Amino acid sequence: MTMLPSKAGTKGVPRAVRERQVLTTATEEFGRHGYEATTMAAIAARVGVTKPLLHQYFGSKQDLYLACLDPVGSRLLDAVRAAMAGPGTGAPPTSLRVLDALFTALDGQREAWFVLYDATLPAGSDAAHRAAHYRDAIDDLAAIGTADLLHTAGSSDPLDADALKFAWRGLCTALVRWWINHPDQSPEAMTARCARIFAAARSLGAVGDDGV
Repeated sequence: MTMLPSKAGTKGVPRAVRERQVLTTATEEFGRHGYEATTMAAIAARVGVTKPLLHQYFGSKQDLYLACLDPVGSRLLDAVRAAMAGPGTGAPPTSLRVLDALFTALDGQREAWFVLYDATLPAGSDAAHRAAHYRDAIDDLAAIGTADLLHTAGSSDPLDADALKFAWRGLCTALVRWWINHPDQSPEAMTARCARIFAAARSLGAVGDDGV
C-alpha cells in the first residue's frame, strides 16, 4: 500500500510529527541565535533531516521563521489580552497578571520571546513586518496599562506613558533573559519574584530626598 506524499515522513516518522519537531527546534534556534545567525543547515542537523527536506516542508528560511513566529505571536498576544481582560476581587495588579501570563505562555519554550523580539530581522522583509504586527499589538495593550497607571499616579503627560511603555518592554525582555539563564525557576516562582521586586521598588520610591 503506497502512502500519500502529503502524509509521508522521514525514517518512519509521520510528516506531521516531523514538522512539529522542526518548528520546535527552529523556534529554539531563532530565539537563541537570532534570524541572521540561524541557518537551515543547523536546524536540519538538529532535527536529523536533510536541508533539502527542510526546504521541501517549509520553503525558505523566512517561510520557516514565519511558521514559528505566528504561533508565538498569537500565544503571547492572547495571554496579554486575557490578563488585562478584567481583574476579579482581590486580584494581583495588572502588571503582575501580565507577567504571570507571559511566563505561563512561554513555559517550556522560553526562547520564543526572542523570536518575536529579534533585532536581526532583515529591514523591510515580510518577517520584519509580521513581527512588528505582533509587537505593535502587544505595545498597544501595554500603552493602555501604563496610561492607566500614570493616570492613577497623577501624570497626564503622553511622553511619560510612551517612555513607560518602552521601559516595560525592556523589563519584560530582561526578565525573560534572566529566566532562560535560570531554568529551575517555574512561572509561579518568577511571578512571586517579580512581586517582591516591585514591592522593593515601591519602597525605594517612597524614600525621601534625605534618604529616610
